[in-house]
Amino acid sequence: MTDKPYNTMLNAGVGMINETISLLNMWEPGMSLNELNKVALESGQFPKITARRLRNLLAECIKPRYLRDNGSPAILLKSVQPHFSSHEFKQLLFIFTCRDSQILSDFVQQVYWGAYTSGKQTLSNKAAFTFVVRANQDGKTSKPWSDSTLKRAARYLTASCADFGLLEAGTKTNRKILLFQIEPKVLAILAYELHIRGYGDNRVVNDQEWSLFGLEKDDVAHEFKRLAYRGWWIVQTAADVIRIGWKYQTMEELIDVLIKE
Repeated sequence: MTDKPYNTMLNAGVGMINETISLLNMWEPGMSLNELNKVALESGQFPKITARRLRNLLAECIKPRYLRDNGSPAILLKSVQPHFSSHEFKQLLFIFTCRDSQILSDFVQQVYWGAYTSGKQTLSNKAAFTFVVRANQDGKTSKPWSDSTLKRAARYLTASCADFGLLEAGTKTNRKILLFQIEPKVLAILAYELHIRGYGDNRVVNDQEWSLFGLEKDDVAHEFKRLAYRGWWIVQTAADVIRIGWKYQTMEELIDVLIKE
């Protein structure tokens, strides 16, 4: 994950999990955004969404999150969606969203997990607003934001966390913090993604993306050892060094195993 300027595109997908799933199911490799928009409009599955909102959803949510890298995220999501639980699938959506949205990634790592580890029971829009204001002052936004934009961005952050299961759902200004633990199959997918990128074993367990789930290096190593019984890998540890015997060479091989469990 690399630092990118904060933008307001997060709002396009807020509250649109089911619509996102429908659009991913409609998409096929090689399909352009205009073609997907046409198929979606003709499907009749989005009667409560205006044509403009649908275009924004496609351009600012579906395309940057799931159709990047020749559509590899969408291909992965389409392959597992019929077989994974709703919670597992939302966690995958969460990872891809954080890769596109630096503001959400930083908010989760800095504010959400900060509140969680300090024992707080709730997280408010006010806390999100404080985070956004500081980011704006520090020059992290794509351009200086107005007060109204800052307030909307704060609401989008907590609403997105609710969408993905970190906070309770509903239109609330102060939301209950939920237990949020990475699912084993999601952990396996993220681990193999990092490995297939060419990361060494220690770099895999040290990757910053684990912190989206509140995990540090020792936590990740523990999870690798705990899940070794499933046959996804073989783990050897000595002092601060971890060696992983990866059983599968491609993501397709791993997915084929995961969807059969």
